[in-house]
Amino acid sequence: MTEKSTPTIHQRKADHIDLCTSGNVGFQGKTTLLEQVHFVHNALPELNLDEIDCTSTFVNKPLQAPLFIAAMTGGIERAERINKDLAAVAEELGIGFAFGSQRPLLTHGEESGYRVRDVAPTIPILSNIGVVQAAQASTADLAKLVEFSQADALVIHLNPAMEVVQPEGDRDFRGGLAAIQRLVSELPVPVVVKETGCGLSAAVGRQLVDVGVQWVDVSGAGGTSWVAVEHHRRETKGLGEAFWDWGIPTAASVAQLQGLGLGICATGGVRNGQDAGRALALGAHCAGIARSFLQAHAQHGQEGVRTLAQQVIDEIRLMLLLTGS
Repeated sequence: MTEKSTPTIHQRKADHIDLCTSGNVGFQGKTTLLEQVHFVHNALPELNLDEIDCTSTFVNKPLQAPLFIAAMTGGIERAERINKDLAAVAEELGIGFAFGSQRPLLTHGEESGYRVRDVAPTIPILSNIGVVQAAQASTADLAKLVEFSQADALVIHLNPAMEVVQPEGDRDFRGGLAAIQRLVSELPVPVVVKETGCGLSAAVGRQLVDVGVQWVDVSGAGGTSWVAVEHHRRETKGLGEAFWDWGIPTAASVAQLQGLGLGICATGGVRNGQDAGRALALGAHCAGIARSFLQAHAQHGQEGVRTLAQQVIDEIRLMLLLTGS
């Protein structure tokens, strides 16, 4: 991890921040389906709102509330301040934090934005690498990546739709499952497998269970379309428009994975505490929000992130009260 970052990777990460902050990258017609989850109101809850326990766990680490600031960025200078601010809020509120893809660190030695333990010493922190890069890298190199970031788990993200549309993206996805199996058995930390906006099916869930995976992040359809992000980055358009809305809605993905014994984080279009509560009711252990936190930071800095995160937690707590949970 000693090469200098190439302009291609550096520019790609900058493009991702800009497009996810203010670009037209939402799903056009497909929703998360979380809005279809409705609750039976409990008018006699017999609970004290201030005493409701919101704690949860993910990757065997405690969460004071079932929420992650989900994977977004890293690998460029701008990411340093963003990730420090996001992680500091996560530490203050006792929620989780996930890095964006650490491919720039693994392949080009770009360290910017990938160390936050100085501001977040106790919370669950997740490293992150693509499945193609995981297949190409040695277990030792990936262990060094996790150690560098002092992370509690390694996320392996699956993103074939995004990669094929990406101008400089991968095309060969063979060997991914074998790489996941190798890392589950050899890494000293848990492995989490996630999608990047297209969701995980029951069939993929069963494959992951068969190779020893215990934790997943569905990252379903209905929020940010990473196909759309890469579509905007292309000089010549085509496949991105056709597959803009590709994927399994977040609610459907969480539901499909039930009964497999997986610890589930629900991301993908989760925008507030009510969405998070709906995902929890479907069987998720926690929920994650990405784009809304990035936008809050762009508009109001760390205080904007703190305000949003506290609002989400308050909404989850109120949903528990109003359902007598």
